Amino acid sequence: MRRIAQVIAIPAEGIPEYERLHAEVWPTVLARIASSNIRNYSIYRYENLLFSYFEYRGEDFDADMAAIAADPETQKWWKLTDPLQRKVPEAGADQWWHVIPEVFHAD
Repeated sequence: MRRIAQVIAIPAEGIPEYERLHAEVWPTVLARIASSNIRNYSIYRYENLLFSYFEYRGEDFDADMAAIAADPETQKWWKLTDPLQRKVPEAGADQWWHVIPEVFHAD
């Protein structure tokens, strides 16, 4: 199992819509996430930052992430959510959400 944490910014004016959308995530999007071996997925907000955490339980992370990106329903979802987000300065050219390192973990 691989634990992944990410961060992205959200402008204040986008917070209400982002939170409204995530109060009722489409079942098709949730199914695609699950079929791509993602478990225990959460998004938190601290002021103008969104922090996500999930556990990846598959064998081919890149292939599973590509399957999510290729999914038509997920693409429609992203057309609603992406305009509400802003990359953080640390994000690489190939990143939307910036992956942050794990500093500590205890079970």
